[in-house]
Amino acid sequence: MQRHVVNAWKWPSRFKRFNFTVDTCLFELNGESDSIFPIRSYNNQALASADLSRPQPRTYATSCVMEKDLPKDNSVSDMLVDSFGRLHNYLRISLTERCNLRCQYCMPEEGVNLTPSPQILSTNEIVRLANLFVSSGVVKIRLTGGEPTIRKDIEDICLQLSNLKGLKTLAMTTNGITLARKLPKLKECGLNSVNISLDTLVPAKFEFMTRRKGLERVMESINAAIDLGYNPVKVNCVVMRGFNDDEICNFMELTREKPINVRFIEFMPFDGNHWNVKKLVPYSEMLDRVVQQFKGLTRLQDHPSDTSKNFRLDGHHGSVSFITSMTEHFCAGCNRLRLLADGNFKVCLFGPSEVSLRDPLRSGIDDNGLKEIIGAAVKRKKAAHSGMFDIAKTANRPMVHIGG
Repeated sequence: MQRHVVNAWKWPSRFKRFNFTVDTCLFELNGESDSIFPIRSYNNQALASADLSRPQPRTYATSCVMEKDLPKDNSVSDMLVDSFGRLHNYLRISLTERCNLRCQYCMPEEGVNLTPSPQILSTNEIVRLANLFVSSGVVKIRLTGGEPTIRKDIEDICLQLSNLKGLKTLAMTTNGITLARKLPKLKECGLNSVNISLDTLVPAKFEFMTRRKGLERVMESINAAIDLGYNPVKVNCVVMRGFNDDEICNFMELTREKPINVRFIEFMPFDGNHWNVKKLVPYSEMLDRVVQQFKGLTRLQDHPSDTSKNFRLDGHHGSVSFITSMTEHFCAGCNRLRLLADGNFKVCLFGPSEVSLRDPLRSGIDDNGLKEIIGAAVKRKKAAHSGMFDIAKTANRPMVHIGG
């Protein structure tokens, strides 16, 4: 039987941390028990509603990726472990602030002030910083933007990053507008996972949301990724009440015949995107809509550091996931760090704190100095974000600046 080392907190007390080892995925704390890897089947709405209404556990598991589990040639540096014991082995790198769409939840209507090109990280700077993270224990890198595929040296960046010793996954999040023609080369250069953003299957809605045309090109990119063997092809859908919440079941149909993982994302607040709680469609409501329409929904096993709750429908080739950042946060299992296009380092998507790695890098600092800066920032990471209403009032960058 597999053993798991788990970091747990009592919630909502003072986040006291302790380590313990369990021989099964079921554990108990203060008389409350739950499964770290729950597997549940929903054959009708009543079952789903009963599950959703059950008392929620107050114990949260962090990543099961511990130092002892990593390969010896990719030892874990203390720089990646925060004061709550969370190991951060996943780095998201924004390659550019520029984008060929103008999605309303990502960019203010009036646009954004772009960082001047000389202040954007060069390829060599990206690779040097990425190598520092990977040699310290990062095993997954995701390239984001803006729109990463519009960066002219995207193939070279992918090739150099994929060759970093110890990196297991090189992924990309893209809007899919130019992906179809670039993906064959990107795959040759080592890109082995792809997420494509798509919030509607209706052309008029697509143009309204993105302020551009291009739905057919995005669908072409999804099919191109499938043809090239990406499995699954992840499709990110931000659900907003009154805009696309009536399309949830239409998106589910994408998973019937193809290896597509549709990922429904709760609408999140960022500067300039006019977030309002009335636009938020909570995970529980989305799940109810799926259960009402489809039979045989099965809960899949999730890794404790997953941001998504994952399901499969009987008879469907693909799967569906729900990213519940607002209503059921997953901060206790967070293993993600962010390097922005301008070289700022961010330890929490919703936290306003940033520290520049570009400036010391260009001032000639050595790797040990960079590690000290990174490690200090990671140690300052909070146990959890402040909640959706406080996030909405907190100054932060537009999503296009931060990276998807």
